[in-house]
Amino acid sequence: MPISFDDRRKGFESKWAHDAELRFQVEARRDRLVGAWAAAEKGLAGAEADSFVSGVIAADMQEKGDEDVFRKLRAELDADKYPDAVIRAKMADCLDQAAAEILKS
Repeated sequence: MPISFDDRRKGFESKWAHDAELRFQVEARRDRLVGAWAAAEKGLAGAEADSFVSGVIAADMQEKGDEDVFRKLRAELDADKYPDAVIRAKMADCLDQAAAEILKS
């Protein structure tokens, strides 16, 4: 029996929703990882570090894309010690790590 157009549409919608949820989970994990890195670089620990990480995660809710997270980190880290390229590279590394962790679980 051939697959109906509605069945195909439902299948595509389901896949899109699943992919969107995975992207959200990976980006949230990336934000947590890069936030923890930046907190450690700033010498924060305990509740201060947790609060900082929460701020990085919240920054990602401001607009679509990664620029809001980058701006938050740029504002918090010394530009001489942490040039833009270092922050962006760390964000990319954390994204890769987050994807690997999410896909493994």
